[in-house]
Formats: sequence, structure tokens, C-alpha cells
Amino acid sequence: MQAENYLLACQRYIELNPVRAAMVEDPAHYRWTSYRANALGQLDSRLTPHSLYLALGRTAATRQAAYRALFRAQLDREAIDDIRLALNQGQALGNSRFHAKIEKMTGVRREARTRGRPRKDDVIDGGAMPGQGELAV
Repeated sequence: MQAENYLLACQRYIELNPVRAAMVEDPAHYRWTSYRANALGQLDSRLTPHSLYLALGRTAATRQAAYRALFRAQLDREAIDDIRLALNQGQALGNSRFHAKIEKMTGVRREARTRGRPRKDDVIDGGAMPGQGELAV
């Protein structure tokens, strides 16, 4: 995930899941959330604050207030769809420059390929599909 563009959106997505599922009315009411630590200052030794969270304010109180402010507006549909698509496809979440960097580092193509057989316009070399040879009859 490209942290500078998506970390806080992903945190909002995760911490609002129980609210979207109608399990709780407020993310602070869900037992298994980091919201109480990030937004309310509840100590949790399992958490290490990310530098982007720390950049929300100079003091713990200002960071917590800024974090709570992120939750006043709903996460927009496009952000939710982007996060879900990346999760479902096991892809990195970020912009095209970030994807190119990941591809270069891993040697793995980022975009998902279409499922099923190649389309007719994907035919190469006089009618043979990639990976197909002629059968001797």
C-alpha cells in the first residue's frame, strides 16, 4: 500500500467495517479496533503509531482530535471500491507510479489479467493463440 495516499483511508475503512456491518454505531464501541487508541488515547501495547499518524499533530491530544475528525465524514464509495478491489485481487494499493515501483522491485505485473480464454483479437501469428501449436492429424 502506498502509505502517504492510502494509509489513513485504509485505517478508516477497517475501523468503520463494524459500523457498516451494523455491529456497532460507533467505531469506539467495537472491541477489536485501534480506533480507541488512535482517536481516544487508550493505551494499547500491541500498537506502534505510524509516522503518518504521528504527523497529524504535535501532541497526543491534537493527533487524536485530527484522527476523530477523519471519521466525521463517510469514506467515499470510490475509496471503498479501490480498497476492496486491491484486497480481492491481492494487488498493491497506490497510484501508477507506486505500481511501477512495485513491479520493478518484484518483477511481477501489477494489474490483474482478464479471466477466461483470450479474445479473438488477441490472436497472433496467423491464427495461433499464445501457447497453442498445430496438431498433426
